Amino acid sequence: MKKEILLNEIKEILTKNHLSLSSAESCTGGLISSYLTDISGASEFIFQNFVTYSNEAKMKFLNVQRETLEKYGAVSEQTAYEMSKGLLNYTDCSIATTGILGPTGGSEEKPVGLVYISLGYKDKIKVIKYISKKAPSKDRHKIKKDIAKYALFEFLLFLKNTLN
Repeated sequence: MKKEILLNEIKEILTKNHLSLSSAESCTGGLISSYLTDISGASEFIFQNFVTYSNEAKMKFLNVQRETLEKYGAVSEQTAYEMSKGLLNYTDCSIATTGILGPTGGSEEKPVGLVYISLGYKDKIKVIKYISKKAPSKDRHKIKKDIAKYALFEFLLFLKNTLN
């Protein structure tokens, strides 16, 4: 699906239902936010967005628990879940990402290109584990773009399934 069509569908659903959206991005570094604000009228549904790259920012702004970070790490299903949960204190809907862009930092357990995408609406939170198809390139920008587009696509599906 083309990015512009995807973004306009998200906008249409959120504005039609009078819903606000906030994002918390670690590995995507604000790219999802940037894509969302590329469309005219984004101010109708975007409440606030965070780039919470450090663990301290995740704890301070999103209420991610220190114990979660210590036990599971920043790149984990549990951290992604808590990132969305923290966002839902501010907004109706959430998108959160935490992952490894590389080219260094990956491991067998957590390879380069791994991301956890957390999507939320009111009290419902879904976490998706995704490994970027662009990971073999070891190009951070390509991996980031792939993850951001995938997260937005999954958010659109999440909205459609949750609101219907």
